[in-house]
Amino acid sequence: MKILVVGKGGREHALITAMQDSTTDTEIYSFPGSDAISELATIVDVDGLESLIEWMKQNEIELCVAGEESYLVKGEGLANLCEKEGIPCWGPHKQSAQLEASKEFAKKFMQRHDIPTGGATGCANADEARAAINGVYPTVLKFDGLAAGKGVAVCLDEASAEEFLQEVMVERKFGEGRLLVEECLIGPEVSIFAAVVDGEYLIFTPARDYKRALDGDEGPNTGGMGAVASRQLIDSALLTQIEKEIVQPTVNGLIKDGLPYRGFIYFGLMLTTEGPKIIEYNCRFGDPECQAVMPLVAGDLAAFCADGAKGKLTPGLLSFSDGWSVCLVRSSAGYPETSRSGDVISGIENIQDARVYHAGTKKNAAGEWETNGGRVLAVVAGGDSRPDAVKAAYAQLQHVTFDGMQSRTDIGVFNF
Repeated sequence: MKILVVGKGGREHALITAMQDSTTDTEIYSFPGSDAISELATIVDVDGLESLIEWMKQNEIELCVAGEESYLVKGEGLANLCEKEGIPCWGPHKQSAQLEASKEFAKKFMQRHDIPTGGATGCANADEARAAINGVYPTVLKFDGLAAGKGVAVCLDEASAEEFLQEVMVERKFGEGRLLVEECLIGPEVSIFAAVVDGEYLIFTPARDYKRALDGDEGPNTGGMGAVASRQLIDSALLTQIEKEIVQPTVNGLIKDGLPYRGFIYFGLMLTTEGPKIIEYNCRFGDPECQAVMPLVAGDLAAFCADGAKGKLTPGLLSFSDGWSVCLVRSSAGYPETSRSGDVISGIENIQDARVYHAGTKKNAAGEWETNGGRVLAVVAGGDSRPDAVKAAYAQLQHVTFDGMQSRTDIGVFNF
């Protein structure tokens, strides 16, 4: 099967690895890809979405997998363009991907379909946002559009809210767009992923992401400093409640609203004292949660996604380990405010019994790996128990070093 995976980060590296490990014989391509991905897939050299569609037609691609969210909403939308040309695409149409591309669209969807979530007010400017906050802290401020996981701030006081408003609504750090002022939900977070095919779905292994830069969930928000995944992460009764109150109503809502959906959907949840409530949707797999979840998936992911893209959900093609997986991110000097590139990475070759997924790396003229972005790479290891998986992951992470490297020391160390 000829497959094209769209994206260039650690998530795509993990998806391509899983596709390659599928029982179906695969020939994998990637756009735009990376030096690390090029060791697993052939990089496609085109200059944009329209050219990519033409290349897929000419090369008879049998499945397009949308890894990165931005291509789902660029131009006419990746999935929309694929459909026009008869190319099966695992990823939702542009109109459906607004669940991620617009936080306000998503919130109205949740409210319309009675899906548990926090209260929120959409704002066009900083003054409207201040009025919506109305002196109530903590509050959550969210840029309405895509912001690579960084357009959200939990503001504990007026000073932190003003700083975020200045960056987002005055300096326009993420571009033009509205702002959502949300009720601050309190409780542990959990990420639920489902493969959705029209009105059917399959829930994958739950995960927990660690967004804050520093131990103890302190410091600024990042794209994710690590993740832990297991079917044991939450008990079966809670997962059943989440499915009944959040997952199923979301899938039903997509059908009711006429929003075509074939692809992964991410439910970012807060486990509040009033029950699970949804914080946000992502219209693809999470990053770095994907890197934690994929090693727990066995079977034929390539055929599963191909069948799904054609409108058939085939859960029998996959199986899920009952163990634990821990993903640890090494980030570059200055991250998340800035990122430094060009630092030589040592020790990857010494890693054993663990996976390495590259996110922000490249090879230099000497053939050495070096940093090329904020989140540089992830080391992922597993175990029968959470403590075993944590111990194994940190034992292997210590082999990977570079100047200015940053990592948390408490990923997977928690109690719900």
